[in-house]
Amino acid sequence: MWISRILLGGVFVFSGFVKAIDPLGSAYKFQDYFLAFNIESLFPIALPLAVLLSTLEFVVGAGVLLGLKWRLSLLGGLFFMLFFTPLTLYIALTDPVPDCGCFGDAIIISNWETFYKNVVILLAALFLYFKRNRFKSYISEKTSTIFLSLITLGVVLLSIFCLRNLPIIDFRPWKVGNKISEQVLPQAEISDVYLIFEHVETGEIREYPANDYPWDDPEWVESWTFRDQRREVVQAYQEAPIASFYIENEFGDDLTDFFISEPGYVFIVAAYDLYSTRSRAFSKRITPLALEAEAAGHTFIVLTGSSYEAIETFRHQHQTPYPFYLSDEIELKTMIRSNPGLVLLKGGEIKGKWAHRNIPPFEELQKMMK
Repeated sequence: MWISRILLGGVFVFSGFVKAIDPLGSAYKFQDYFLAFNIESLFPIALPLAVLLSTLEFVVGAGVLLGLKWRLSLLGGLFFMLFFTPLTLYIALTDPVPDCGCFGDAIIISNWETFYKNVVILLAALFLYFKRNRFKSYISEKTSTIFLSLITLGVVLLSIFCLRNLPIIDFRPWKVGNKISEQVLPQAEISDVYLIFEHVETGEIREYPANDYPWDDPEWVESWTFRDQRREVVQAYQEAPIASFYIENEFGDDLTDFFISEPGYVFIVAAYDLYSTRSRAFSKRITPLALEAEAAGHTFIVLTGSSYEAIETFRHQHQTPYPFYLSDEIELKTMIRSNPGLVLLKGGEIKGKWAHRNIPPFEELQKMMK
């Protein structure tokens, strides 16, 4: 009984919590499914659905673990699993979206792993349901109702807080403190080059490191002739773990390395869609910050997934005297859960992230940058 309760309740509480602290991430996942199933008309309900799902999961899990409204909580968990287990089987077979998002960005598992996990949780739910009469609650119905109501309110308020600000726990590669340059830039091949020379008289073959051979010895030069070279790979070329991220100008030039590897401070404003971005944030916070940052010698750029026509229209409408560059819209949503939002880099490391309503004035940032 206890193993089944901890398994069922623990998974539901964890799943609900990681979704509640990142409601936009869950909404984006719902939109992925809506696109895959050609029901884009449901986009407007993606966010309310994300908040509702995380709240129900957490409340059901808490009810099972704590014995609050035992029968109702248990029935809720069973209905969840009876619905989602066949659904995840269908998703595993058709693979419309590579990651189900059942644990948000905290734990990424495949669609088949999700189905197998759901089978185990369903068995636990069925076992508890058939043994439900063996459980005796020492908490009254009235007290259980109060506790569950408070838990529900707490989860909803947590989702609203994280929606208006940023997730209180960041499970993505773009979290503060990460060396993001190691994630978005490929690792160049490292190799040793050897030059092969032949003696003009004896035919003897010698091999020298490319950076250490007697090229400045006239006598040696007269006696030896270059024949070939050999490359010994020490570290093979490695694609970037996040291959979809890029920074591109209007001419199609890739400037990712230039900005991400900048040794100084780089202010990056991410606005994945200029048509839906909070334009007031630019005039109220971003533009004044950009002017002061650039005056202090720092780099300030805006990344967007919108077209250059949209960029030009936006810049003229809002008088933004700083450069805009193209990037991948999905990766910008992953970078920061705010449209727009500010990311501060130094030497490829993320030093800070702020939602648009929390962007501090330059004076405060200067204290942090010292």
